[in-house]
Amino acid sequence: MRLFRRFAPSRASCLIVAVSLSLAACAETEIVTNTAKEITQATAPPAAPAGHPVYKIGKPYEVAGVWYYPGVDYHYIETGIASWYGPDFHGKYTANGEIFDMNEVTAAHKTLPLPSIVRVTNLENGRALLVRVNDRGPFVNGRIIDLSRRSAQLLGFEAAGTTKIRVEIVADQSRQLAASLPRDPGEKEPEPSIAAVPRAPVESEPLPPPGATAPPPPAQAAAAPKPVPPPAPPKVIAAVAADPVAPPPAVVTQVAPGPTNMYIQAGAFSQFDNANRLKAVLSPLGQTQITPVQIAGQQMFRVRLGPIGDLPAADRMLERVIKAGYKDAQLIVAE
Repeated sequence: MRLFRRFAPSRASCLIVAVSLSLAACAETEIVTNTAKEITQATAPPAAPAGHPVYKIGKPYEVAGVWYYPGVDYHYIETGIASWYGPDFHGKYTANGEIFDMNEVTAAHKTLPLPSIVRVTNLENGRALLVRVNDRGPFVNGRIIDLSRRSAQLLGFEAAGTTKIRVEIVADQSRQLAASLPRDPGEKEPEPSIAAVPRAPVESEPLPPPGATAPPPPAQAAAAPKPVPPPAPPKVIAAVAADPVAPPPAVVTQVAPGPTNMYIQAGAFSQFDNANRLKAVLSPLGQTQITPVQIAGQQMFRVRLGPIGDLPAADRMLERVIKAGYKDAQLIVAE
């Protein structure tokens, strides 16, 4: 009995043990609950706030020693390499105040106005898609556009990560976006353009020679009734203004892909002698050529290295040209 009493717990000690176990159980439950919340937040896509989209062009800016000059260009067309971005930026603000959703058809571009509508064509499989540009980037040498994950899926290069593309601005829809959204408060409103004063048609008739008698005026015929102009077509700007953030419909078109080649374009000159001097400097790096081209009615001479067989080799060549002092060099795709 003495031995039993030595080890038998008192009622007070039992109560202490019970409370301790209860607190431990509660703490464990709280840890599990918090862990479950963290897992849920890590795996579930974050809720995107409404955002405040504006129309933004932006001032010139510098990234990694390279200057970029945003501007309005409704004739923009460029070929090159596209990449895509997704989870790391999902739910964050874009450069013009929208919310990036990797499951929408959007993209980032270095210089086009935000937002703009562009047609992106995958030159490797012929798929084409209208995409809303609402962010800045990619700031990687040799990439001209960074597409959302959904855009990459629809264009068929999500697994590859990059692809050869052609980017063309859709002028009409881009103008509608510019008219439907408020401008960035940091930018000035464009000066209103004044339309020319309309001129009435001027009628003339030959005069008789001096001294001659003027013939009697011909009888005036009854004026024909003026045709009634047809009613003006309905404007589509209002439809865009009702929901300016809505992305274009995800409609993929298919064309037959053709052969392409990659080049590093180091510069373009109006004088052949300047292009020839650059060719002499870059020739030790690889096959260099001068290509004449008409740009806006002006004869230009482009200096290019290539053709280059694969993208890793093209990236390496671009880095070598940039390190040689030509930071404006670009990786282009010739169709």
